[in-house]
Amino acid sequence: MTVHRVKSYRVISHKTLRFVWPFTLKKKTDEILRLVNPDAVHIQSHLIMGRYLIKSAKQRGIRVIATNHIMPENLIKYSVIIPKWFEKTAMKLAWRDAGRILRKVDFITTPTRRAADLLENAAGLTGVLAISCGIEASKFANATPTSNKIPRILFLGRLDYEKHIHNLLSAVAKLPSSLNTQVEIVGDGGERAALESQAKQLGIADQVKFLGHISEEELPKAYERATLFAMPSIAELQSIATMEAMASGRPVVAADAMALPHLVHDGDNGYLFEPNDVDMFADRLLKILTADKKELARLSENSLYLIQSHDIERTLTIFEGLYRGDQDAEKTSDDNRAAYLEPIGRLNARLKAQVVLMRKQALALREASQNLVDKAEELTEDAVKRARQANAKVKKSAVEAANKAKSAVKEVAERLRSED
Repeated sequence: MTVHRVKSYRVISHKTLRFVWPFTLKKKTDEILRLVNPDAVHIQSHLIMGRYLIKSAKQRGIRVIATNHIMPENLIKYSVIIPKWFEKTAMKLAWRDAGRILRKVDFITTPTRRAADLLENAAGLTGVLAISCGIEASKFANATPTSNKIPRILFLGRLDYEKHIHNLLSAVAKLPSSLNTQVEIVGDGGERAALESQAKQLGIADQVKFLGHISEEELPKAYERATLFAMPSIAELQSIATMEAMASGRPVVAADAMALPHLVHDGDNGYLFEPNDVDMFADRLLKILTADKKELARLSENSLYLIQSHDIERTLTIFEGLYRGDQDAEKTSDDNRAAYLEPIGRLNARLKAQVVLMRKQALALREASQNLVDKAEELTEDAVKRARQANAKVKKSAVEAANKAKSAVKEVAERLRSED
């Protein structure tokens, strides 16, 4: 994988958002495509970089696939030039612009059917393909049963306003103090300071840990020690973090908004609540935090069952077909099949056995992967050790040779002096 970097600048009103100056961008995208000469271009945003790549690719006759992850509603709040009274009109114009740009590509995709419907309706598009981002579930497999012995809620994601983490803190403050519910918040963003302040005001600061960014190694462990995963966001076109929690066998409490109901089937692998209804949110959290072992196991098994439809290998196969331009290849992931949307309740014996087998296989794959990583590290350490030893030998030989040379020079000098 080769990364071609283009200079970008931070948006003043946002902690992590960046933008690229468009004035010389066409020249840069032309140059990148000339160097790479790709069979296909796959853009993840139609804003600035994406639109210039589309233009450059089309001029070269290169196939273009566009995946939309953007909702203008997420960006408007951080604009410093758009007044409040003009926001609704600005959003309509932004969606119209998205439609104008995306009509130029060969295939348009988005992670879920709900997100595809939104894009078609808001941007005036047709034929948008719903393809799950997919997940490598084995990375998050564990043998730890879901437990509320120490009630622990996990949130993972950007700490930005549309994630509505303030509602999570307010809901936790409404839970019985006797539960002593612990909250772990992983990630960073523009709202972190405000959220830390809110936790203090609510009197739950000692229950809430803001962990910031964590390593890839720590990520599965964060899910594993959680009782449940909470996703109060109102603007998810999918949610990788929610899928990771499901792959960890954890129930989820999520806002009944955008694409989250596609992942969280109310009453099956968790619960949904009306966005901004903090009392309902707290009630759904309490249901899981006080559930018995049998109910926790049911929710956990259903999460593991549903995540099977989001297999990363299936996603990759579909996209490779689009890159080749295969018109007859299947163009949607398994989560859009009718069976995925059917109520589960409690898994029957056959499906439960399937989940158990899948979990065993995932654990075995994870262990094998870890063994390979450990072996690679061991070999690397051994190679470094050997290189150091070799360097030490070379250094020792060089020192010995230098000393011999010095002695020889000294002997010659003394001989010359005695002859004089």
